[in-house]
Amino acid sequence: MYFAALLARTEDGWEASDTELDDVESLSDLAELAREASPEDDTVLVLIEQEDAWFGVVRIDGEDDPRIYVSDAAAAARSSYGEILLTDELLGRDPDADDDVDLDSLDLDGTEDGDTEEDDEDGTSSAEAVPHSPVGDSQILDDLGVGEKELRLLDADDALSSIAEALGASEVLETVR
Repeated sequence: MYFAALLARTEDGWEASDTELDDVESLSDLAELAREASPEDDTVLVLIEQEDAWFGVVRIDGEDDPRIYVSDAAAAARSSYGEILLTDELLGRDPDADDDVDLDSLDLDGTEDGDTEEDDEDGTSSAEAVPHSPVGDSQILDDLGVGEKELRLLDADDALSSIAEALGASEVLETVR
């Protein structure tokens, strides 16, 4: 089960809105959706979670490039919403390289359709291409009261609630949950 919400910082505090990601196909689409939630170019956080598997935070500050944190890249890679966040840049891959793993071809166990986790021609396994660890900007919420260490220690099942509580936005987040 997925949950996605926008938290927009305003003069009066945080405002939350439930958001549908069905029409979002790229990180650019997601950033545009977030910017529409804050006409004053204030900070907007997109919070996404897949129950007990992974969570992601996308931070949009005005027209700046989105900042992204994903708690478990391999788990997110098996999710259509996670694929939006897992850019080549975030994963440290060269977008022009021939040996990139097509995230659409990953099976639920993280292997390519019909393959096992055996080594590819270059000696790396396809499962190694997407790490079972956090990726992205772990300092994404430092200035908002959630430090890098705290963020990395959050469990996927209650991470968004913990983040919202630290921001002072738990009540507004729960109204859209």
